[in-house]
Amino acid sequence: MIENPLAEKLRGHKLILASGSPRRKQFLTDMGLPFEINKKEVEEIYPEHLQGKEISEYLAKLKAEPFQDSLNVGDIVLTSDTVVWNEGESLAKAETDEEAVIMLQKLSGKWHEVITSVCLTSRKTQRVVSETTKVKVANLSLAEIRFYIASCQPFDKAGAYGIQEWLGLIGISEIQGSYTNVVGLPTHLVYKTLMDMVG
Repeated sequence: MIENPLAEKLRGHKLILASGSPRRKQFLTDMGLPFEINKKEVEEIYPEHLQGKEISEYLAKLKAEPFQDSLNVGDIVLTSDTVVWNEGESLAKAETDEEAVIMLQKLSGKWHEVITSVCLTSRKTQRVVSETTKVKVANLSLAEIRFYIASCQPFDKAGAYGIQEWLGLIGISEIQGSYTNVVGLPTHLVYKTLMDMVG
């Protein structure tokens, strides 16, 4: 039986996904990688002067900090953060319906960037990689926005939308770059960086 090249190289290692995201969990599963989930809570606050990729890289590294003193030889912790960057502003997760409406109205009819940074941390090394995808949102009516929020409850997603959900099916007219990055994990970068780390 021919084995997944990365899964074979990860023998003797333990990949730890430090995220509660069902999408990131599904991606690693679909990639055929053995992993455990262990999420440690951190306060996701970043310096106000940071912009775009600087924010996601800072937060991805911040999420790795609680693990650094307890890693065993062979452990690799995967932490990540996704930023929706729109006209010089980071659109974080909405907490209310009205916040989600405002965010989606800001994105409606325009291009924005989705930036995901991934931090891979072992006892010996830490690598941070980032991917940027440009996304064009169609002109959305208020009725479409409110229906989406009511039916999909996108409060766990940066920018208050998921490209894999109803809004993505009817309201994303074009993307430039990695699709999986917009969903929440640039899988090609994860694969390449892990291969480099354990190769």
